[in-house]
Amino acid sequence: MTKKAARALALAIACTAPVALALTPALAHAQGAMQQPSGVLSLNAQASAEVPQDVVNITLFYEQEANDPSSLTATLNQRADAALQKARGVSGVTARTGSFAIFPSTDRDGRISTWRGRTEVVLESRDFAAASKLAGQMASIMQVGNVSFSLSPEAQRAAEQRLTGDAIKSFREQAASSSQAFGFSGYSIRDVNVNHSGNIMPRPVMMMSARAMGSDAKMAPMPLEGGTSTVTVNVSGSVQMK
Repeated sequence: MTKKAARALALAIACTAPVALALTPALAHAQGAMQQPSGVLSLNAQASAEVPQDVVNITLFYEQEANDPSSLTATLNQRADAALQKARGVSGVTARTGSFAIFPSTDRDGRISTWRGRTEVVLESRDFAAASKLAGQMASIMQVGNVSFSLSPEAQRAAEQRLTGDAIKSFREQAASSSQAFGFSGYSIRDVNVNHSGNIMPRPVMMMSARAMGSDAKMAPMPLEGGTSTVTVNVSGSVQMK
């Protein structure tokens, strides 16, 4: 073969190769569409319930200001420690430290004039009466800033177990009725997913400042009543009608 003929052959191969590559994805797509099974039905079923919230969280806080951050930190820590010590002796109520913050206050010239700080202690309990009584007794140390309710993990799991059976039953009923409506006699499950969800509704409670009542003040127990949380179980997937 002459050099001229070889160059002509190489040019012909280079020109035709991209055409073959461009056709390959289209052919693969067509083959995939032909292999896609027919009679596949996607379904989604859901079961929900309002479950009484059985855990209360009471956030207590103390705010103070001072000329320097060091003394302010010491004061805030003393208050938090006193609150935690008082809570440790109460059965059925747990206490933990919450947020802690110190920030400066400036004058007209932008210079730091004082320092302000806030410390929090959070009470948690399933015994609403005990937590309410303790919060009232601690009014001389800290005041109540917020009250919220939630589901315990045990109550959440129990509700999910009940609802899972209902959601699966609904999924199967949908699969059977839809298959029959499309003219099929039955179905088989291809894939299925089970997901759980729930929400918590916080409830703020306004309380009188301990400073306004005096340093030795005690408050009557707060009437606490939790709301409900919506627990939902979703079952989604696909079935092969046959």
